[in-house]
Amino acid sequence: MKILIGNRIKSARIMAGLSLRELSAKQEGIVSHTAIKKYEDGQLMPDGKTLLAFAKALNVKTDYFLRPQNIEISQLEFRKRSRLPQKKLKIIRESIIDNIERYLELESFLNLQSEFSNPIQNKIIRNGDDVEEAVGDLLNIWDLGTNAIPNVIELLEDKEVKVVELDADDGFDGLSGFANKSIPVIVINKSFPVERKRFTALHELGHLLLNFQPTLELKEREKLCRRFAGAMLLPRDAIYQELGMKRHNVSLNELAYIKESYGISIQAIMARAKDLAIISDDQFVRFRIWVNKHEEHKKEKGLGEYKGSEISTRFNQLLYRATAEEIISMSKAASLANIKLASFRDQFMTI
Repeated sequence: MKILIGNRIKSARIMAGLSLRELSAKQEGIVSHTAIKKYEDGQLMPDGKTLLAFAKALNVKTDYFLRPQNIEISQLEFRKRSRLPQKKLKIIRESIIDNIERYLELESFLNLQSEFSNPIQNKIIRNGDDVEEAVGDLLNIWDLGTNAIPNVIELLEDKEVKVVELDADDGFDGLSGFANKSIPVIVINKSFPVERKRFTALHELGHLLLNFQPTLELKEREKLCRRFAGAMLLPRDAIYQELGMKRHNVSLNELAYIKESYGISIQAIMARAKDLAIISDDQFVRFRIWVNKHEEHKKEKGLGEYKGSEISTRFNQLLYRATAEEIISMSKAASLANIKLASFRDQFMTI
């Protein structure tokens, strides 16, 4: 028990982004940093009063420290625009583990089991053409057709992928991996615009599904995952229908319309057009120069907006179901949601 609680204290401290000394200071020196280290190493057993102090300082429920640690996150694929400090990477990792642990615990109360299968696992991916074929197969197997995907996150959750949205800075795009080697996990930045959330979620799905030729370097795999995301949002037949097979010029009006219809950014549309040789490499370079001229161009301000929503809802749906059926108490539901009991009571309604 000492080891379990010690590991939990350490995980919560890392998740809060605090050093040993900072945690001690937050508790107004009630527990010294040397004592905290001994608790984390399993050398000392905290009493109830000390656990309450830790819970308050670390913004977790007291039963967090007693929850068994049974999640292992493997094959993590971080995707970031700039190098994140190691401290932030650790915070993200611990936050993911905490979210998935609560998710799986909730599913266990409802006797639900994840049965994820990869429909394209036997297809070896060597190049962009292989990606296009894999996406075509996936769209057929999942019966998606070539129309716009209304809600990417909802689709992934229906396919037994655990989607976690984290509050993170702009340096973090997305992450994917497997919990306990079999449960697919995708993590996206909660603060991103809807088009970027959609693209990021599918980019990470590419990391989970695509069976790359072993000799492919990481940079090439990233490139092919970007192509996978673009092809899922705007399939080959769909972009041919919208833009034609070959274009010498493309108007921003057309791109804005496609963005609004398919939920894919203008920049991703143009990258897709280049990949399929609808536009030339020179045309794409000129477009990139235009994008980089102004920050507003990069943010695509005034150039259409997808009206759909991309929010992970499955966890809350299961939480309300378990509470309504009295499988779990309101107190347990609040703990799983990591919110105060009063807040959960305000949210929960039954008939």
